Amino acid sequence: MATNKPRKNFFQIFTSDILLGSLVAVLGILTAIAGYQSAMADSEQTRYNVQGQQTLTDANAEYLAANQLIVYDYTMYDGWYTAESEEKAAYYQDSFSEELQTSVATLSNEEADPFTQEYYDAMYTEANGMFDEADNLFDLAEQFNERGDILQLVMLISAIGLAFAAWASLLKEENKMRVFFALFSIAMLVYAIIVYIGVPVVTV
Repeated sequence: MATNKPRKNFFQIFTSDILLGSLVAVLGILTAIAGYQSAMADSEQTRYNVQGQQTLTDANAEYLAANQLIVYDYTMYDGWYTAESEEKAAYYQDSFSEELQTSVATLSNEEADPFTQEYYDAMYTEANGMFDEADNLFDLAEQFNERGDILQLVMLISAIGLAFAAWASLLKEENKMRVFFALFSIAMLVYAIIVYIGVPVVTV
């Protein structure tokens, strides 16, 4: 006559060696993945910060160079405007920057001011473009910083869950703390997965 094997109750299932071993494996893998991706995000943050600093330095240099060229244009324009001969006027006009020559060519009359907003915009075009590029690089660095921070949080949560799963596996099945540690480890796994799903993706 066959004997009925005793069924495992709810808590025994949640504290089985198979489940605890699976928790240790999954949480260990998640911790490793989050740690690796966090390190990569930190590396990208550093790279874009350095590029941003370099671009910002170049932009400042280009801005100062544009200022110097504007001052030179003012000097040449004053010389051209007060020139006493066509020969001197031609010399000064040939010394204008391309931007000033373009501005002078579009004047309705010689009395009009060639140093318009369009002239300044043209002179600062390259510098402003480099400033925008630096802002974009710093923004990317900040996005990678945020991604790295959240990944570190995932790593922390999964590491805590891993510790509880490992500790539960060392306890005897009849120990009530084994149930608590197992359930807490499962909760940490679910929480870590939810946070990991919400990790922002940085588009470069």
